[in-house]
Amino acid sequence: MTNHIHGGDIITAKQQFSGDILDFSANINPLGMPDEVKSAVLDSIEGSVHYPDPFCRKLTKGIAERDRVEPNYVLCGNGAADLIFRLVFATRPKEAMVTAPAFAEYEQALTAGGCSVHYHFLLRENGFALTDDILSSLHSGLDMLFLCNPNNPTGRQIEQRLLTRILNRCVELNILLVLDECFLELSDTENREGLAPILAEYPNLFILRAFTKSYAIPGLRLGYCLSSNGRLISKLILAGQPWSVSAPAQAAGIAALKCPDHPADARKIIRTQREFLNREMTALGLTVFSSAVNYILFSTGGINDLKERMIKQGILIRSCANYKGLGDDYYRVAVRQNAENIRLIEALREALS
Repeated sequence: MTNHIHGGDIITAKQQFSGDILDFSANINPLGMPDEVKSAVLDSIEGSVHYPDPFCRKLTKGIAERDRVEPNYVLCGNGAADLIFRLVFATRPKEAMVTAPAFAEYEQALTAGGCSVHYHFLLRENGFALTDDILSSLHSGLDMLFLCNPNNPTGRQIEQRLLTRILNRCVELNILLVLDECFLELSDTENREGLAPILAEYPNLFILRAFTKSYAIPGLRLGYCLSSNGRLISKLILAGQPWSVSAPAQAAGIAALKCPDHPADARKIIRTQREFLNREMTALGLTVFSSAVNYILFSTGGINDLKERMIKQGILIRSCANYKGLGDDYYRVAVRQNAENIRLIEALREALS
């Protein structure tokens, strides 16, 4: 069996620990799923004897109103990962660039599509922040550039000024900029709209978003993309199955749109609890990197079996050994609620001792 390269693999963890698992490997809203979303999913089950709406009409309309874009700019999918693969299979880029470290699905989709992948490495000495250096790395041979803002697993945001320069440079070089904003709603940014307001001006801009993290519904799989390029959206529709978003997932998304304060309430918890974790983890001798979102990247300085040590205590953390640009002593943890975070610190103290 192929190894799962992401966090959230509770089933495998339970094979190694017989008790309850506290999952710090998946970066979801610490408040969990809203009750309104749970109710909507349960109510949708009876209607699941029919095929779901292949066009996600009601959900698409709601997203367009919330994100202040035209409805024809929106395409929903079975999580953002579905749309990443669709994009690659629909456009067949020959050469693309990804930052490293970054979400592994970009490279996986590009490689599956036969694309040559170039890497722009984010440096530890810069706190893994994206810098102006990327501008000189872009060239006319590239068809596609993937950026994640805030970045996964580093938690760093891209400065707005730099992001604008990158976008304009991509226009000059005819590069499609794929901007992953899936963690935007849970981040410290003051620009909650992201780049959606300028989509009409940039047909080379393709934005990825998801309900997964903000509303804690990873098991339902619901993401969407935004693009003013109608031809590109049409290609993506043809590159995927007609019923990629189930009826329960559509119901969950529609209900989530009616809970706009849920991510905002989570951000208040995330800010204070992230500070707590930064302080306590640093006191344990760990190297903790600055984050603007609901997860923290850290290094143990040589301990490469921390994930296994933590599982023995019923805590699942994310090993970052498979991220390009990171070593096997790098890990990522989600920011959860206070009692859970205290348990994480206690387990870390025990594991490190």
